[in-house]
Amino acid sequence: MDHVEKEEKIFLKACRGEPTDYTPIWLNRQAGRYMPEYLELKDDMPSLAFFKNPEKAAKATLDAQRILGVDAAILFADLLPIMEPMGLELDYLEGVGPVFANPVRNIKDVHRLITQPAVEATPYIAETIRNILSDLPRNIALIGFAGAPFTLASYAVEGRGSRNYVHVKKLMYQAPEVWDLLMDKLVSQVTSYLELQIASGVDAVQIFDTWVGCLSVADFRQYVLPYTARLIRNLEGRVPLIYFGTGNAHLLSDIAPLVDVLALDWRTPLVETWDRLGIDVVQGNLDPIVLCADPETVCNHAQRLLDEVAGRPGHIFNLGHGIIPETPVANVQRLVDHVHQHSNRG
Repeated sequence: MDHVEKEEKIFLKACRGEPTDYTPIWLNRQAGRYMPEYLELKDDMPSLAFFKNPEKAAKATLDAQRILGVDAAILFADLLPIMEPMGLELDYLEGVGPVFANPVRNIKDVHRLITQPAVEATPYIAETIRNILSDLPRNIALIGFAGAPFTLASYAVEGRGSRNYVHVKKLMYQAPEVWDLLMDKLVSQVTSYLELQIASGVDAVQIFDTWVGCLSVADFRQYVLPYTARLIRNLEGRVPLIYFGTGNAHLLSDIAPLVDVLALDWRTPLVETWDRLGIDVVQGNLDPIVLCADPETVCNHAQRLLDEVAGRPGHIFNLGHGIIPETPVANVQRLVDHVHQHSNRG
C-alpha cells in the first residue's frame, strides 16, 4: 500500500473538525470476548499476561480493525496494568474482574506507590505499538489510551469494581492531603505512560474516566478536575486528545474546553450537547446493547444518529460504551458498513 501521511487519515481529519467524505467509525472495546479470533488468541492465558504480551496484544488490535473494517485501531491493553509497577498487586478473577490485593487506604499506602518513567515501568507498551504499526494499513489511525486519574484512583482505593465508591469518597472527603498526593502520583505516571505511547507512534489518545459519573459537580471541580486538567495540559498539542466518561453529562461543560474530542455516552443527546457546549468535535454515541438486537434494528438506530448529525463535520461514530461479550460479530460489521455507506458524501 502506498504511504499515506497522518493528515490524510479520515479519523484524524474528523478529530480536527474538517469535512470528510464519510463519517469515520471505531468502537470502544472493538477487540474483545465477543470475537472468536480474540478467544482463540487468548486461549487460557491469564489476562494480565495477555495484556503485557506485545505480540498477542498487537495481533488482537490488528485483528479487530481488519475484521470490522473500522477507521481506527485502538491499542489493545487495559486501564490497570499501569498500576502494577507502582506497587499494587493486580489480578483478574473470573466472574469478578480486576482486583487489587493491597488497595490504597491511607497515607502510608500512598507513600509506597512508586512512580517511574513508563519506558521502565511498562516497556511492553512501546513494543506492542511498534508491532501494530508494522502491519496497520497506513490510512488507519492508531489510538492509544489510559485511565483518567480519578478512575485509576477509584480502582486503587476500592480494590475492585464498586457500586457506591465508599472507600474512595471517604478518602477524598476525610483526607484531602492524602488524596492530593495519590492524584499527583497518578497524573505523573499516566503522563509518562501516554508520552511513551505518543513517542512510539500513536495518532491520538483517549482518556477513559469510566467511574467519574459518580461525582457531583462540586466534588468533581474540587477533587478531580484540577488533576485531569493538569494531565491534559501535560499532553497538549501533541496528538488529538479524546476524553470519555460514562454517566457524566452533568460534568461535560467543565471538561469540554480542555480536550480536542469529547466522547459521549449513550444517555447523552449528541447534537443537543454538541450545540450547547459549542465544541468542534464529538464522538459517539450509540447504545452498545443495540448491537445485540437484529441487524435491521442496528441499522435503524445507526441511521437515526446519522440523520440527527446530518453530515456535520466533526462527528466520529462510536458506541456510548464498550461492546459486550454477547454481541454478534456480524452485527458489528453491519454497523460499520452501514455508517460508511449511508454517511457517504462523495
